[in-house]
Amino acid sequence: MSVRHFLTLLDLSADELSYLIQRGITIKNRLKTQGPTYTPFSNRTLAMIFEKSSTRTRVSFETAMAQFGGHALFLSSRDTQLGRGEPIGDTARVLSEMVDAVMIRTFSHAGLEEFAAASSVPVINALTDDYHPCQLLADVMTWTECRGPVQGKTAVWIGDGNNMCHSWINAARQFDFQLRICCPEGYDPRQDIVEAAGDRVTLLRDPAEAVSGADLVTTDVWASMGQEEEQAKRERDFAGFQVTEALLDRAAEDVVFLHCLPAHRGEEISTTLLDDPRAVVWQEAGNRLHAQKALIEFLLLGQVA
Repeated sequence: MSVRHFLTLLDLSADELSYLIQRGITIKNRLKTQGPTYTPFSNRTLAMIFEKSSTRTRVSFETAMAQFGGHALFLSSRDTQLGRGEPIGDTARVLSEMVDAVMIRTFSHAGLEEFAAASSVPVINALTDDYHPCQLLADVMTWTECRGPVQGKTAVWIGDGNNMCHSWINAARQFDFQLRICCPEGYDPRQDIVEAAGDRVTLLRDPAEAVSGADLVTTDVWASMGQEEEQAKRERDFAGFQVTEALLDRAAEDVVFLHCLPAHRGEEISTTLLDDPRAVVWQEAGNRLHAQKALIEFLLLGQVA
């Protein structure tokens, strides 16, 4: 089997993504009933390159490899020759000779693509400035667990048209649901990504209108990593875009709320929203482990029975 990479949700077919969601649920249920007895990755190694800080990404990937009987190797830019100017392609070729897969959490998506082009082992995007596809696997898995198949349903993104928003747009394409994006003027997602999604995506400005009758509502921090200097301006620009319990009351009665975390209570969400039973963010965070297990297994072994 030729090497497969996972840089965006578009790198896999809709059927393959649906398989990953169901496989993640199966792996999760098996872990609960049998413990970590399924160990297909004995003596296999995942290199984890971090140029951005992380809690959920590092813990989930490292735990996934440990529970699968393999090993995860943490590498920061301070620990590698990348930090001293080694060409990205050279690092990719070297690691390809030593490890079975590479996970990268970085800034430049173009740099990630350059790494993958030179790598002979699978490369996984664990977040770039443009996309966060691993989070969307966990999000769709959580939505599916809570409410069944997502095809034909309606999700709402409220906030910045950032990397998470871009991946939600790709998810609407691949999983065939409607996505309403509600951003302030000046914070829209990339136009080419929106246009590629066709009529699956609608852009709105009024949060109350956006969430009306929606099956799922999700948001993210107003200032992402690297945007901290814009915090005060963004707080002004996003005034009125906070997700609250009252806003969720305008959605469908069985609406679920997701947040990729970390959350800034009192900013993009009300201080008590994560305590609302409609918020399933802890289940969502935990599903990073199981969805990524399914992804690593798929990239290294293909679909399993």
